[in-house]
Amino acid sequence: MISAITHTARLMRAAFVFAREGVFGSVDPSLVPPPGQLALKLARLIERRGPKHGPRLSRALTRMGPAYLKLGQFLATRPDVVGVIMARDLESLQDRLPPFPQADAEAAIAASLERPLTDAFASLGPPVAAASIAQVHRAEVWRDGVRKPVAVKVLRPNVASRFRRDLSDFFFVAHKAESYSAEARRLRLIEVINTMSRSVAMEMDLRLEAAALSEMAENTRDDPDFRIPTVDWDRTTHNVLTMEWIDGIALNDHKRLAEAQVDLPDLGRKIIQSFLRHALRDGFFHADMHPGNLFLDDTGRLVAVDFGIMGRLGMKERRFLAEILLGFITRDYRRVAEVHFEAGYVPAHHSVENFAQAIRAIGEPIHNRTAEEISMARLLTLLLEVTGLFDMTTRPELILLQKTMVVVEGVARGFDPKLDIWKIADPVVREWIERNLGPLGRVQGAISGTGDLARVLMRLPDIAQRSVVVLEQLETMTREGLRLSPESIAAMGRSEGRKNRWRTVALWIIAATFIGILIAVRNL
Repeated sequence: MISAITHTARLMRAAFVFAREGVFGSVDPSLVPPPGQLALKLARLIERRGPKHGPRLSRALTRMGPAYLKLGQFLATRPDVVGVIMARDLESLQDRLPPFPQADAEAAIAASLERPLTDAFASLGPPVAAASIAQVHRAEVWRDGVRKPVAVKVLRPNVASRFRRDLSDFFFVAHKAESYSAEARRLRLIEVINTMSRSVAMEMDLRLEAAALSEMAENTRDDPDFRIPTVDWDRTTHNVLTMEWIDGIALNDHKRLAEAQVDLPDLGRKIIQSFLRHALRDGFFHADMHPGNLFLDDTGRLVAVDFGIMGRLGMKERRFLAEILLGFITRDYRRVAEVHFEAGYVPAHHSVENFAQAIRAIGEPIHNRTAEEISMARLLTLLLEVTGLFDMTTRPELILLQKTMVVVEGVARGFDPKLDIWKIADPVVREWIERNLGPLGRVQGAISGTGDLARVLMRLPDIAQRSVVVLEQLETMTREGLRLSPESIAAMGRSEGRKNRWRTVALWIIAATFIGILIAVRNL
């Protein structure tokens, strides 16, 4: 009960902030149930005076703190949950906050490294970037008698406790939504917040980000167009990450790129093909490849930074991706549909032919057109409509991949407006398919399958023994029944009564706040 009161109070504060920033200002009252219309009128009374247009939701999320800021950024990668329009609005949400004091940063670094700052670094400059979880400083270290520049990332003080508190509110909302909404269960809102929680937890342990850097560096060490900064493990801990300083040209610095006479269409090709190689070949990709996180070094290679958001794909998902892309490239829409069914993403009671017809409606408009004529937002909208129409269960890893592909293509198209993603993707996709789904791939798959079968056979005695125990327990329950004491039944009744009372209150608040926000943003 106390937990429900606490969650409800904090959600009421969030509703106040959203109302104050004018998030509900563009809601059409006719789309809201009568109790909600009264709430809208009350919200308009406390709305801040000023321009009626602008990034109202972004301002509100920023005011609510780091967890809400991250929630907005995360939901920008989940258009299947919030809708394409809302996701596009949230893409403009910048994870930029004022830096915390230099003295606090120096104290945190020294405490985390367990040595004086002067022993670890020759110098530590002011912050060059500050976000919701951490900030970055330019520093120098002594190596072979020479001062070498490094980048030092340090967590904000007390950020973990703030995130834990706000994430508990998000879980509260997700559980209530799934309890009463079939659509919420289809979208797996609890899993959405779980995924965000895991992502944030990894971002708040900088050793894991360092491990992601190291793993991707191994995967890409022979890539001609891409490289990763090296990690300084001696100066990396839970709260501090030290890595190579990158002096390249940021891809959002168009003036310097022009001065360096960079081949921009070739740069667009490098971005697309590098990303696809990471996703298909390695099953491990950078999921935040906006221009501010990409640099061009003096050898012409792309260098990525900020590995807080990473995506993984298993072999099943990679095969799915490769065959889907090849199907669109070759216009084999039936094969695209069959892959969905083979992967188990679309329930078997649906028709393959009907699904192929829906896929054709998506694929045909994009062929024989230049890139500037193709609306990726429209394509994404159609894909999401198809998944809902055919009861396709949400796959968070595929949605993240899909969203990252849209971002990557947008970055590449900024350098080559006539870029054709399908033509650029073709050689990478075909190479992966020939290697993994051709004769050699089948042999390797058979060998791998033999190993899996051998491991299962080795575990059969243990599985059989546990099965006997479970069957004996079921037989006992069938014979004697499941018994509860009168005290247990009474306690359960009292608990459910309290839950139902607070559930009613919480649901009204959640409905008034989050449905209102959703409608507001869709009308922005």
